[in-house]
Amino acid sequence: MHIILKKSIVLFTIAALLIIPLGSEVLAKEQIRKEAPDAGAMVADFVILRSVGIVGLITGFTFFVLSSPFSALGGNIGTAWGQMVAAPAKYTFDRPLGDF
Repeated sequence: MHIILKKSIVLFTIAALLIIPLGSEVLAKEQIRKEAPDAGAMVADFVILRSVGIVGLITGFTFFVLSSPFSALGGNIGTAWGQMVAAPAKYTFDRPLGDF
């Protein structure tokens, strides 16, 4: 039984030493900054995606108003507001231009 415990500790240590470098690579990728978007991406974002975002915001607000009595009865009016109005507004107005 003592030999099995020693072997399992050694195997666990080897597995941990092999997995640690993979995790540090993920942390390093988070610290790498993105390059600035080019002009074409910014124009496409402004013309197409921001327009779609405004339409989505108006549609979400309309459905929020229509469903707000039911959301109030269910006690989740804050969640409904966040998903139907705040998320499209944040996508449309709060992100940098050209950042998809």
